[in-house]
Amino acid sequence: MSELHEITSEASFQTHMSSLPPSALLVLFFHTPWAAPCTQMRTVLQTLASLYKPTTPPSISFISVDAEELAEISEQYEVTAVPFVVLSRNNKIIENISGSNPIKVREAIEKHYQDPSSAGTTDKQSIPPPLEAVPRKIDETQQNDQIPQAPQPAGQGSNGASGRAAAPEASSKEELFARIGELVKAAPVMLFMKGTPSVPQCGFSRQLVAILRENSVKYGFFNILADDDVRQGLKEFADWPTFPQLWVRGELVGGLDIVKEEIEANPDFLRDYSVPKASSAVPT
Repeated sequence: MSELHEITSEASFQTHMSSLPPSALLVLFFHTPWAAPCTQMRTVLQTLASLYKPTTPPSISFISVDAEELAEISEQYEVTAVPFVVLSRNNKIIENISGSNPIKVREAIEKHYQDPSSAGTTDKQSIPPPLEAVPRKIDETQQNDQIPQAPQPAGQGSNGASGRAAAPEASSKEELFARIGELVKAAPVMLFMKGTPSVPQCGFSRQLVAILRENSVKYGFFNILADDDVRQGLKEFADWPTFPQLWVRGELVGGLDIVKEEIEANPDFLRDYSVPKASSAVPT
């Protein structure tokens, strides 16, 4: 699977650019370490990158650039706010997306990506691996996505006496729901489960993984046991108290029983999200 690569210098940026063929789609992610929306968008882009199999020569590349540390590159692409995503091919900007909008980013990549296997090869005609949305490890409270003239002081107000030291509970809930809103859209099909597809931690999750595999569905997953905030918040966000939960294009389908019922009623229920199974070639 492809990965989101961090660019640490202008020299490494130029080297990476020169290594790409003119036909390759370049996805540039501009971020800062202090902006919480960037953490959410990084998770989305890591998941999207995993959807694309590496090719030789590269057909798509995902790179991450610190908008403050590498200001000249940011100025080159006219970055004034983060997160900021630029799609480029052959040193020409095709499209850019400002702000945290995972659906728009995914649709733009799908629109402009040129699949080398579309010429008749069967390289991608197999069940894809599941794509993990990584649990957030750092609790960030800085929500300003504008690039400031100087970085905000780290840790100010975390235990201090100022009026902004303690975030109201309602604000924290809004932030959690905003994060969950990004996660449910991280991939067209998202499975929130106990454990991972390779090591499910409950029978219902195991059965739902088996259903997705049987239908060759390309999906992302999130291990709710690794993040209790998401686990508890998603119950209220979805108004659905149990796991696993299957989401399609940001909308809740339901748990195991609902998914089974949907497939029984319509065997093609998940067809739009599946990879065609390779068929045996018949000599002519």
